[in-house]
Amino acid sequence: MKTFVNLIVITAFIASCSSEKQSKDDLAYIDVRKNYPEKEIFLTDIADVTYLYLNSDDDDYLYRGRINYIAPNTVVVYDWSSGSILFFSRDGTPKSRFNRRGQGPGEYGSGIWDMIYDEAADELFVNDWNALRVYSSMGEYKRTIARPQGTEPLYIIDFDAHSLFFFDYSIENKRNYALFTMEHLPTDDYFLPFYRISKTDGEVLDYVELPGTNLLLGAYYKGTYFGVTYNGMWRQAQLRFAMKCPEGVLLCNHQTDTIFLYRGDKSLTPVLCKTPSATSLNPVEYLNNSLDRGLYQFIQVNIMREDVFPLFYPAKYYMRNKKTGEIVRTKFLLPDYKGKEFIMDPMRPNTEGSVAADGIIYDDGYCFELSLFELKQAYRENKLSGKLKELVATLNEDEDNNVFMLVKFK
Repeated sequence: MKTFVNLIVITAFIASCSSEKQSKDDLAYIDVRKNYPEKEIFLTDIADVTYLYLNSDDDDYLYRGRINYIAPNTVVVYDWSSGSILFFSRDGTPKSRFNRRGQGPGEYGSGIWDMIYDEAADELFVNDWNALRVYSSMGEYKRTIARPQGTEPLYIIDFDAHSLFFFDYSIENKRNYALFTMEHLPTDDYFLPFYRISKTDGEVLDYVELPGTNLLLGAYYKGTYFGVTYNGMWRQAQLRFAMKCPEGVLLCNHQTDTIFLYRGDKSLTPVLCKTPSATSLNPVEYLNNSLDRGLYQFIQVNIMREDVFPLFYPAKYYMRNKKTGEIVRTKFLLPDYKGKEFIMDPMRPNTEGSVAADGIIYDDGYCFELSLFELKQAYRENKLSGKLKELVATLNEDEDNNVFMLVKFK
C-alpha cells in the first residue's frame, strides 16, 4: 500500500542534474543560471482558444467568486457571498444550483478548500476545513467520506473513476504554526505525505512519502502591505505540491528541486529537476511544480524575497517543448487582445481567496479570467478583435460577470 522514495535515489538524481557533464539522455532539467531566450508566443499558435461567459440573466445565477472546477461539459462556481454552488454548461448556460452551507448534518462550512466534480457519476466532492462531503449537482447529500485520521487534505485531484489523490498538509501546517508563533520547530524527520483514497468510503489505496530537508520556504516579513505594518510575521510561500497531468500526478518536492510522476500503477519516477539547488542560491529560488499539457511543460520557479509581499513573487516562467527539449522564457499574447500579456501560472490553486494569477487549471488545459472592466476599456480603445470583441460588445461592465478564456493545448 505504501510508496516510498529512497533518499539516496533522490540525492543521486539531483547530483546528476547539477552536473555540467549531462548527456542528451538525462532526464529533463532546468538551470536557472542560464539566460534562456524570451519568446513571444501567440496562444492561438499552440492551443485552441475559446471564450466563455457564464450567463447571469437569471438573478439566481449571479455570483461573487470564481470558477472552482471545469469538467468536460460542466463548469462549477462557488458563490462565496451566499454559499451557493452553481453549475453551468461549457457554453455558459445555467444548469443547476444549490446551497447547503451551514453547520448541520450534510452541510458544508464556509471555508472551502477544494471542489471536484465527477461528471460521469454526478458527484461533487466538497472539501472544507472539517470534512469531505459528496453531493449531486441538484444538491442531494450523498455521503461524507472519512479522511485518513489526522490528515488535512489539500489540492484534491480527481485521479480516476474510483479514487482521489491529495497532499496531506498537516505536517506542513504544524511547522508553519511553530514558525508563526516563533516556537521551536518539530524535531521529527520532515517529509511530504500524499494519499490516494477511494471515492466511495475514503479507504487508503496508496500512500507516498517524499523525504524533505530543513529548508524553510518562507520568511519573517517586515514592512507595510495594504496599510498594515508587519514587524516579523512569518509568511509561508504558497506551494503547489500536486498537479494533475495526462499520465497521472506530478508531485513537487520543492526542497530537493525535483518533480516526480506518480502513475496509476503506483510507480514513482523523477521527471524534472532544477539546478543549482535552492539552498545554494541567495535569494532562494525554488521549483514550484509544472503544468504538463499537450506538447509542453509550463514551469514556475519562485524567488524568495523578504521585502516582497506575498512572498512567492516575483517568479520566473518557462516553457519546455517535451519533443525537442527547448526551453524559453515566455511572453504569451493573443491576437484578439492587442497589448495584453498573459502569464501561465502552474501553481494556481482552485481555492477560495487565492491571490495568485487569474487562472484556473483543469484537465484539458488552462483557463484565464479576463476582467470585464478591462475588456470594456480595451474595446473602447479598439484593442479587441474577432470573437472576443463580438462577445464584449454585448456585455455591460456594471451588471455582467467577467469573461473566461479556455486554452486547450495542442
